[in-house]
Amino acid sequence: MSTRILIPVDGSAHALRAVEHALQLAKLNPALELHLLNVQIPVESGHVRLFVGHDQLEDYYREEGLAALQTAGALLQQAGQAYQQHIAVGHIADTITRYAQEMAFSQIIIGSHGRSGLGLLLLGSVATDVLHQSKVPVTVIK
Repeated sequence: MSTRILIPVDGSAHALRAVEHALQLAKLNPALELHLLNVQIPVESGHVRLFVGHDQLEDYYREEGLAALQTAGALLQQAGQAYQQHIAVGHIADTITRYAQEMAFSQIIIGSHGRSGLGLLLLGSVATDVLHQSKVPVTVIK
């Protein structure tokens, strides 16, 4: 049975360090399955939805998600590491922890700060929330 690791990525340097850490683990244990996840914040304004259709929003989420996953995916590809990538929409920490639980991941490896880490002294708010909410082990990479 393989170990499934979820690595949330947002395109930040800290997220890329989490990917690098997971890559090192995968080199030591080829049975590891690496999965990248980007979570897009939903557009919730009713005014936007009046002018932008559902399909256009889905395209936007997909394009933004793929852009955020690009660097991490390239790093894994260059190393010859197999991986899967996923895009979800929702509150970031809630979506990460729910996704990890529902998809039976063994571990989450997350960067200590993401793009929203402004003003946080010790640990990013998403990483903190994931630590508190997750039912699976979480490794935070600085």
